Amino acid sequence: MAKIVCVLYDDPVTGYPKTYARDDLPQPERYPDGQSLPTPKGIDFKPGALLGSVSGELGLRKYLEAQGHQLVVTASKDGDNSVLDRELPDAEIVISQPFWPAYMTAERIAKAKKLKMIVTAGIGSDHTDLQAAMERNITVAEVTYCNSHSVAEHVVMMILAQVRNYIPSYNWVVKGGWNIADCVARSYDLEAMNVGTVAAGRIGLRVLRLLKPFDVKLHYLDRHRLPESVEKELNLTYHSSLESLSKVCDVITLNCPLHPETEHMINEKSLKNFKRGAYLINTARGKLCDRDAIVSALESGQLAGYAGDVWFPQPPPNDHPWRTMPHHGMTPHISGTSLSAQTRYAAGTREILECYFEDRPIRDEYLIVQGGKLAGVGAHSYSKGNATSGSEEASRFKKA
Repeated sequence: MAKIVCVLYDDPVTGYPKTYARDDLPQPERYPDGQSLPTPKGIDFKPGALLGSVSGELGLRKYLEAQGHQLVVTASKDGDNSVLDRELPDAEIVISQPFWPAYMTAERIAKAKKLKMIVTAGIGSDHTDLQAAMERNITVAEVTYCNSHSVAEHVVMMILAQVRNYIPSYNWVVKGGWNIADCVARSYDLEAMNVGTVAAGRIGLRVLRLLKPFDVKLHYLDRHRLPESVEKELNLTYHSSLESLSKVCDVITLNCPLHPETEHMINEKSLKNFKRGAYLINTARGKLCDRDAIVSALESGQLAGYAGDVWFPQPPPNDHPWRTMPHHGMTPHISGTSLSAQTRYAAGTREILECYFEDRPIRDEYLIVQGGKLAGVGAHSYSKGNATSGSEEASRFKKA
């Protein structure tokens, strides 16, 4: 019997849903690069159900208990007496999501003597100390591509909401007003603006493709240039530095990794290179931005708006200044956990577990660490020794 500890976010404050807004759940047949969607032998949930919260259990309980395994599901992951820490010593597998991550530090891994595998139900394994996992011969896996397009849609939504001043306009209606002048005093057309992405991996490139019909001028910054055919197709301008990108763009979206080179890449100094009145969108990682520099830029008008789906820490304290700064469009970390995405990443988690318990190979696109070394996509996305010590999860330039 194996113990599986699954860390998920809390149920809705009104209770676990008994009904849903929609009866069906359209899904793509394949991902654009040809990768298939998750292919477990079976699922024990209805697609479209809330699977990412505690009561949803990723749809795993029936399957795991039928195999004689023990499943512990909790939202308690922080603090000296968290359920996660209490259950770790004899856990064989730990599962969590990037939105409510179980930070698997070297210290936690050292305490988990029976730990064999760490799974991200979603994309991004940087809440795990990968170096410690390699040294302990622990497999690390994630459900690659399952919610990349979900995040990209969230980026486009945030761009439009900021540029068109949607949130304040909505709030005037809620307050009973009809304040057209107040609403449009900060409202612009996205058309003809220069929009750039920092990183053009799966999320960044999808954002560019979704924005092309808006007749904007598209830019990108990445370690590696996209194929010439893609640059021509989208009429992309390539930049080799953040300074070059920020000087010409009206909107910048961050879709890059968090590592020592990118931590606080958006800071007081780099913000001075932005066009006055630019919009910044961040669905990648909160620590890409200096917290107080963002607040100051919004207060001074250097930034016209900031919309983010990621914070540091997560969840943020009640007095975090991003909750109250002007002209923001912050959300909790929800971009990649739509009900559509949950169906895919729950099925992918089930596929990974089936492979593990049946001693079958886990597909390469899901593998990050195996056999004491980086493996699968992890070998292309991470560097040995590049552990984050659980400081914050992150996506990668070319894989996210």
